[in-house]
Amino acid sequence: PALIEYMKSENASLPKWLKDLRPFDLPWKTRSEFYSEFDSPRMVSLREFLLGTFTLQTSFIADRLEKSLPAMLNAAPPGLRGNIEKQFYRVAESGMGMYALIDYVNFKGEGVSESERYKGQGWGLLQVLANMKGTETGPPALAEFARSAEFVLERRVRNSPPERNEKKWLPGWRNRINTYTDETLY
Repeated sequence: PALIEYMKSENASLPKWLKDLRPFDLPWKTRSEFYSEFDSPRMVSLREFLLGTFTLQTSFIADRLEKSLPAMLNAAPPGLRGNIEKQFYRVAESGMGMYALIDYVNFKGEGVSESERYKGQGWGLLQVLANMKGTETGPPALAEFARSAEFVLERRVRNSPPERNEKKWLPGWRNRINTYTDETLY
C-alpha cells in the first residue's frame, strides 16, 4: 500500500483495476491463483505498470531507506549516533553504496526491533553501521560495510539457539554480502 500511495502522489498512471482495489489488498489469495492469471489482461497491465515506473520504484525505496535512518538513530545509544549517521552516508555516497544499504535493510532489517536480536545483540543495518569506524568513501567504505555485515551475521549465528542451525545459512549470506564489493556490478 505505501508504494501505491507514493505512486499516486507522484501522479503515476495506475491500471484502473489496481486503482479501484478496495480495500487495497493482494488481488490473489494464493500463489497458484497468481500464476493461473499470469497472462491475463490484468497481469499484463501490472507488468507494464511496473516496467514503466521503475524510476519511481527506485526513488520510493531510496526514500524509505533514508527515512529509516532516524528510527535507527533513535534506537542507538546516544554516544553511537554520530558514528552511525556518518557511516550511513559514507556507504551511501560510495559507488554501489545505496544498493548495499537497501539490500541489507531489506535482507536483515533495520535492527531496531527486539525481535531482531539474540542474547541482546542485533543483526540489522543499525548493528552493521555501529560496528564500522572508517572514514574513506568508495571501495574502502563498501569493503568495510561487507566485513561488518559478515561479522554481525556470524555473531548472530553464534548467538542463535543451536536447534535453529543458522550456520547453514552463512554461505548464502556471504554470497549476498560479496555483491556489495563486486566491482563488475558497477
